Amino acid sequence: MSEGRTKSTPARRRGAVLENAIIDAAWEVLVERGYNGFTFEAVAAHAGTSKPVLYRRWPQRADLLIATLTRHWYPLEIPDTGSLRQDALALLRAVNAERARTVMLMRIQLADYFRETGTNFSDLRSRLRLADEKPPFAQLVDSAVERGELAEVPRPERVVNLPFDLLRHDLLMGTGAVPDETIVEIVDAVWLPLLDLTLHGTQPRR
Repeated sequence: MSEGRTKSTPARRRGAVLENAIIDAAWEVLVERGYNGFTFEAVAAHAGTSKPVLYRRWPQRADLLIATLTRHWYPLEIPDTGSLRQDALALLRAVNAERARTVMLMRIQLADYFRETGTNFSDLRSRLRLADEKPPFAQLVDSAVERGELAEVPRPERVVNLPFDLLRHDLLMGTGAVPDETIVEIVDAVWLPLLDLTLHGTQPRR
């Protein structure tokens, strides 16, 4: 034990240890108080540090918010079953199981953030995604093209990403996870038929 330090004196946190503690505290503040209560003062107090420590890392409140959400919006594993249908079902089921709580949190706790910034859930999702990372369903379509399941033709981004958008809508409109039959319906009755319209280069009607 170094001179001048007692057993009751905690070691000073630095680097990644301190940053992780701040992000954990920020998440707890967001969950408990929502965006309005997500202040530098509240996070610093909860993390047992000072506001200048936060400002040095995240100059704006939105920077701290994105860093906090990124920790809890980890990339999902992209399925590779050899079948576009099975890949889509597996990915939607993973989103339904692992992200339902986070989506509901964003709906409730970030409403003021969306109003303040004039953005929406899709904009936020884009910020949380790595800059060079393709959306998950775009990756599934690319794999299907490589396997020969789909023709290599241009497809509207809205069509490619539709399964996630529909699932997100149902999550936001409901109070919990989406029934599995809804997931199957999204894939079989909506998405695959739309992709089939582009099989020979035919674009869906605008």
